[in-house]
Amino acid sequence: MQNFKFIDGTVTSPLGFTAQGVCASIKPSNKTKRDLALIYCEKPCAAAAVYTKNLVKSATIQVTKKHLENGIAQAVIVNSGNANTCNADGVEIAEKMCKTASDALSVNPDDVIVASTGVIGQPLPIQPVIKGVEMMKGTLSKEGGTNAAEAIMTTDTVKKEIAMEMTLGGKKVTVGGIAKGSGMIHINMGTMLSFVTTDAAISSQMLEEALREAVEDSYNMVSVDGDTSTNDTLAIMASGLAGNEPVTEKNDDYRVFVEGLTEAFKSLAKKLASDGEGATKLLVCNVSGAKTKKDAVCVSKSIICSSLLKAAMFGADANWGRVLCAIGYSGADVDISKVRVSFKSCKGEILVCENGAGVEFSEEKAKEILLEKEINILVSLGDGDGCAEAYGCDLTYDYVKINGDYRT
Repeated sequence: MQNFKFIDGTVTSPLGFTAQGVCASIKPSNKTKRDLALIYCEKPCAAAAVYTKNLVKSATIQVTKKHLENGIAQAVIVNSGNANTCNADGVEIAEKMCKTASDALSVNPDDVIVASTGVIGQPLPIQPVIKGVEMMKGTLSKEGGTNAAEAIMTTDTVKKEIAMEMTLGGKKVTVGGIAKGSGMIHINMGTMLSFVTTDAAISSQMLEEALREAVEDSYNMVSVDGDTSTNDTLAIMASGLAGNEPVTEKNDDYRVFVEGLTEAFKSLAKKLASDGEGATKLLVCNVSGAKTKKDAVCVSKSIICSSLLKAAMFGADANWGRVLCAIGYSGADVDISKVRVSFKSCKGEILVCENGAGVEFSEEKAKEILLEKEINILVSLGDGDGCAEAYGCDLTYDYVKINGDYRT
């Protein structure tokens, strides 16, 4: 039985949160797109975050890690258009962004989370940030969450935002979130920026543990192009205003919260995958029958990351051999002679491989299935109860076009 339901909303849906996003012209050539966002809570929150595993990291990550050492935050400032990565003055600029936000919002600068996304290796000017924050001063609102979602976009073509409700200890608790990510997306934390809010009452320690649990089956199962970004930050703030009994241990309320958080993250993860740079299709790889969950995760990731498989899906080509190939080099403990593969969409399902070998199928029916916008790659390994689900997209000509001149 589900303990949660999705609702219309965004990062400002939980009690206590407001936000805004404006065009600050972080890149001088940008005159219209929102590129600077603020998220604010009326009170200090329990807070936690996870970050990229890339050794090259944005200066914003260093600053945010320091600010979250006490598990408390009250605001987020984030810009698009410049990654603030590999810059000699990066930490100084990130701290100045926090100070600018704290002055405008009357909060402690150490309680500000900072993040950036965009081009790597170009200095980030502080003046547009100061100008943008001044523009937002006094304008943060419940309706501003959608503007904030737009402001963090780079090559994204659509905003990614969700809201859900669940019940903890008889009290309604809301979770809201926004995310950005289209390219340089790979399963190594869940490579993107995402900011999540909740009005649940939960300790900082339990919030961090819940975040790390929820990310494993959601953001960590996404890949667009195999590139792990330098700026990935997933941060969550909990205001406690829902009035539930505070979650301070791994009890039933904790487990419900983790379940809801995982589903919220999965929803955002699918939005990231379906909006991959140049993508025309969302690919969902469902692996079952593995000896262990670890093996299932390994196989699903390997399939979703295969450039050859992704290209075949773009062409609506039921080239199931590429699925088997990806399973074979995944490193998982698999008996190939037991593998079963089928492709599924809203147009139906077609079996293409049984017991590790091809079966007769209609190429016309397969193409009809694979021409749809969401494709499920169903893999049964026939060896146990381990299962996993990974998210990706097809590989198209436009991916190369977008990244051929991304910087210039």
